[in-house]
Amino acid sequence: SSALPLGHAAVKDANHSDNNLNRTRVNSLLIISNGHGEDVIALELIKKFLKTREFNKIEVMPLVGNGNIFNSLKDTSFRKIGNLKVLPSGGFSNQSFKGLILDLISGLLIISFKNWKIVRSKSKEEFKIIAVGDLLPLLFAWSSSCDFGFIGTPKSDYTWSSGPGWSISDLYHQLKGSEWDPWEMSIMKSSRCKAIIMRDSLTAENLKKKSINANYFGNPMMDFLKKNTLKLQSISSFKRIILLIGSRFPEALNNLDSFLSCLDIYEISSICLVLVPLSNNANIKKVEKVFKSHGFIEQKQIFSLGEESVWSKNNIFLLLGKSTFNEWSSLAQVGLANAGTATEQIAGLGIPSLSYPGSGPQFTRGFALRQSRLLGGSVLVFKDKKYLVKRLDMLLHDKEKRDEQAKMGIERMGDKGASENIVLYLRKKLLSQ
Repeated sequence: SSALPLGHAAVKDANHSDNNLNRTRVNSLLIISNGHGEDVIALELIKKFLKTREFNKIEVMPLVGNGNIFNSLKDTSFRKIGNLKVLPSGGFSNQSFKGLILDLISGLLIISFKNWKIVRSKSKEEFKIIAVGDLLPLLFAWSSSCDFGFIGTPKSDYTWSSGPGWSISDLYHQLKGSEWDPWEMSIMKSSRCKAIIMRDSLTAENLKKKSINANYFGNPMMDFLKKNTLKLQSISSFKRIILLIGSRFPEALNNLDSFLSCLDIYEISSICLVLVPLSNNANIKKVEKVFKSHGFIEQKQIFSLGEESVWSKNNIFLLLGKSTFNEWSSLAQVGLANAGTATEQIAGLGIPSLSYPGSGPQFTRGFALRQSRLLGGSVLVFKDKKYLVKRLDMLLHDKEKRDEQAKMGIERMGDKGASENIVLYLRKKLLSQ
């Protein structure tokens, strides 16, 4: 047999090495998320991973709702998997016994078991898994026998360390030294848990005291918001409110009705724009029916902000938009907010907000108070509509008061750019293993 020239042999060896690398490199990734905010973070991570083209297959399993947010991704290497169903509690059965019962009747246990079996099968295909959320996706990832990373989004030690600190839950968290529970921390210590990322530095530092290598890179929830300087200039002469009613219906309609009742008693002398961004799955007809019940009339006037319709009564204009939150969030001066992730996002932008919690199942008074503590009081919770309106009027007319209330929200939500840093860290610690 004839020998190959040295240059050809080197190329052959390099190709052989590349083939070995391709065989050993991770080419399948599963992201598990359990909530609207978690889905938003998962979507941004998936977009960045798709750009790298290092995976033959990327899958996402939304554990709450139907994951419609992922439908915008058309890449052939990506797909949405799992048993998807919108349950009565909207993913908040842990905050409502009634919600839990309704979820169980609707098949919660069967759906969870089917999804768990799917995750368990991923070890045969040598998937790597990223869990986004709290215990459920973390437990799924751990039970898969795959290596996994964890992005803990909903829990923050600010919720119990900020005071007053005398409730049973506060004392319980203080005893543990973290809002994360012992069983969750035990999973984080697993040898297969290669990367742990928290939503703020305080929570990460407290976990490190428990010998858990938790990291903080900023808050990815701040990465999706857009600054619209030109649009802001066009409406800068108006008082501006963003009305956040939540993404889960029919609770969102009750929140809308409550806030419009507040505006009914608000005697504002100048023109006020109320931006009402809705989720992609919102039923606009039902929202407009609530507008009409409060005496608002649809107008032909256009503000060119991407609104679908404009409604008015006295000096108040309601601008209704679908999937417009990312573009409208930075335009407001004050928020009227009964929402989870969206309230935190506007707090990070320096926009103070006021809450008027209802009966839930998501946005209860308990949820609102925890959120207020998490955000350092940048969102204030009210039981009386008259006091809420009084505070609203003061904030709209006093920039110094707005800045004072919003200061801690900016600090606790952190800077933009976290998604890029998180992806780099995950690639290094988890995906290159």
